[in-house]
Amino acid sequence: MSSHQTADPDIVVLREGTEGLSMASYADALRDRLPDRTVALAQTPAEERDLVPRARVVTGITLDAGLLERADRLELFACTFAGTDHVPTDALRDHGVTVTNAGGIHAPGIAEQSIANMLVFARNLHEGFRRKANGEWRHFQSHEFTDSTVTVVGLGSIGQAVVQRLAGFEVETIGIRYTPEKGGPTDEVLGFDDDDVHAAFARSDYVVLACPLNDLTRGMVGEAELATLPPNAVVVNAARGGLVDTDALVSALQTEGIRGAALDVTDPEPLPSDHVLWDLENCLVTPHTGGHTPKHWDRLADIVADNVAALDNGEELENAVLRPE
Repeated sequence: MSSHQTADPDIVVLREGTEGLSMASYADALRDRLPDRTVALAQTPAEERDLVPRARVVTGITLDAGLLERADRLELFACTFAGTDHVPTDALRDHGVTVTNAGGIHAPGIAEQSIANMLVFARNLHEGFRRKANGEWRHFQSHEFTDSTVTVVGLGSIGQAVVQRLAGFEVETIGIRYTPEKGGPTDEVLGFDDDDVHAAFARSDYVVLACPLNDLTRGMVGEAELATLPPNAVVVNAARGGLVDTDALVSALQTEGIRGAALDVTDPEPLPSDHVLWDLENCLVTPHTGGHTPKHWDRLADIVADNVAALDNGEELENAVLRPE
């Protein structure tokens, strides 16, 4: 849609894409859900400068704070990421703009990948992959996932999706959350204090990290926690690399302090090509692809479309991370 249109757009989709996905597809998904609204795709910086100040809703990775001065209609910035640390939230708050995120849209993919990683270790499939690559028809021992104990750290949208998908595997589940008194979908719920974390880890065959990275959780899986885990335990990091002390993890993997790790995120990230983790057979590494899904825009467009209706009705917005005072 041209920036030279006469009508002010209801929603402007910014040009910068994510995860290799076309922003034009995102704009189309919004048009499908909001046929009575004007959805404009800003394809150039000039179009962004023209369209953003005239929009009621803007959606994209981040927003140039310099465009806010003339954005008198703007009520909502819908970030296409789950994290909003890169967004000029102070400027948006001062301008009276609500900020929402894409939290939850990645949960099904991340949960599926987390369970897949646990099954790889349970059945020792990575050893099978290596023997196939070498052309070896040679048997190897594997284990059963049934009757394992899985601790899920964080019971937000990702943690809940993991637990939901574990239901048919006949495993025991322990959840760790900030407010354990709220309970949760796991067989047992503990808190983030050291005693609770160690009590859970001591009984865990698998630990899935699905919590945000913040001052409380940074480095929460360190030398002491890895020492508490049984030697047969596997750590699955589906959240942020900084949750794990990488040096301590390398040491535990090298000395068989734990059985293995599956990392979709690392610290540092990207993982340097000469990093020792690449060479450890008991460490699976994927390049932060757990949340990648062809349903990305459909799920996000559902949230944004519902929030447009909520704006009209003066209702609470889904996934709001900043509300102007």
